[in-house]
Amino acid sequence: MQIVQSEPSALVSDARADRCPLEHTVWSQQKTTRLVEPVAAPIKLDAAGTWHIYGFEEARAIERSGDTKQAGFDAEVVEWFSRGRNMPILYLEGKLHQEQRKRTARFFTPKAVSTNYRQVMERLADTLVAGVRRKKRADLSQVSLTLAVQVVAEVVGLTNSRLPGMTKRLETFLEDHWSIDRRGHPLALIRMLWKQRHVAAFFFLDVQPAIRARRRKPQEDVISHLIAQGYSESEILTECLTYAVAGMATTREFMSLAAWHLLEQPALCACYRDAPEEERYAILHEILRLEPVVGDLYRLTTAHLHIESSGAPLVIPQGERIRIHIHGTNTDESIVEEHPLQLCPGRTLKGEKVPPMLMSFGDGHHRCPGAYLAIQETDILLRRLLALDGLRVERVPTMTWNDLLTGYELRKFMIVID
Repeated sequence: MQIVQSEPSALVSDARADRCPLEHTVWSQQKTTRLVEPVAAPIKLDAAGTWHIYGFEEARAIERSGDTKQAGFDAEVVEWFSRGRNMPILYLEGKLHQEQRKRTARFFTPKAVSTNYRQVMERLADTLVAGVRRKKRADLSQVSLTLAVQVVAEVVGLTNSRLPGMTKRLETFLEDHWSIDRRGHPLALIRMLWKQRHVAAFFFLDVQPAIRARRRKPQEDVISHLIAQGYSESEILTECLTYAVAGMATTREFMSLAAWHLLEQPALCACYRDAPEEERYAILHEILRLEPVVGDLYRLTTAHLHIESSGAPLVIPQGERIRIHIHGTNTDESIVEEHPLQLCPGRTLKGEKVPPMLMSFGDGHHRCPGAYLAIQETDILLRRLLALDGLRVERVPTMTWNDLLTGYELRKFMIVID
C-alpha cells in the first residue's frame, strides 16, 4: 500500500523505501492469538469433517460465494427462534440480505459517518478524555466501552432509555450470552430462561421506549428503518441486539488493543500522533490486520462450492462446515510477504484490491458494514488520549476469550498520567 501526500512523514517515507520504520527485534508482535498461524497449507480438512481455511485468497473466494450461509454467532439458535419471522440482517442470505444491506447502507457510508456521527463521537471522546485527565487514572476497557455503546446507540436509535445503565445491560448480556439446548434438558431450559432476564431488561428499558418515540417521530436511524419495514417489536429487539452487541464488543476491544500497541511502542505512537488522517488510518488498519477482533468466521455450504487453492481447483461439497481462521488469512505470506507477525504500516500487499486490514472486517456480502465507523471512532478517541502528557500503561489488560465472537476480551486495562 502506498499513501500519497505532498510532504510524506517519516513513517510513509520509510515504507516507500521498502524498510519498515519499526525495529523487528522480536519474531512476533501479536498479543491476541492463541495459536501460531498460518500453517503450511492454506486449507485443511480435519477428522470431524470441518474445512479449516488459512489462505487469504481461499477465504475471500468463500466469503464472496453465494453457495454458503452463516454458521457462526449462534446462527442455528437464531434460525430456531426466527422461524416465520424476519431474520436479523447478520443471518440473512441471498436476495433478502442484499436488499436489506442496500437499505441500511446509508447509515454506514464514509460520508454518512462523518456527517451524522463525527461530532457525536468527538463530543463523547472529549468528555471521556477530560475525565481521564482529571482523575489521572482510568480503566481503558471501560472508557472504550462507554464510547462504543453510546456511538452504537446513536446509529441504531437507542436514545430514549427509561433508566440509565444501558451500557452495563449490554455488557452483561454479552458476558452471559444465551444459547439453547434443544435436547430439552430441564436444567438447560432453566439456565436459558434465567439468562433471558438480561434481554427482557434491555427490551423494556431501552428498546421499547425507542420504538415508541420513533413511531411518533421517525429519525434517520436503524430502528426507524425497521419500523418502516414492518418489523415487530420482538424482531426489532433481535436486530438491536445484533447491531448493538456487534458494534459495541468489536470496536471496544479494538480501541483498547490499538492503544496498548501504541503506548508500548513510542516510535509508532509518535508517528501516529503526528500523521495526517490517512496515515493514522493506515496504522490502525495494520494493527487490526495483526490483531483481528473476530478470530474465526464460520460458513456452511449450501451447494457444491468450487474454489481454487494453490493453483488447483477444489470442490467443497454441499452441507460442509467451514472455519475461516482470520489470524491465518491475515498473516498469509503470499499476500503480506515478509514479517507477517510484525506491525509494518504502509507495507506492500500482493494480490488484487487487497484491503490493508485483509479479512479483519470479513469480505463479500457479509463484510462488516460498520468498518469505517469503527476506524473513525477509534482514531477520534486515540488522538485525544495519546495527546495527554505523561500517559502510560500502569497495568496491562487481562485477556480472556469470547466464544460467541471467537475473539479476545481485554479487561482492567489501567492507564495513568504521571
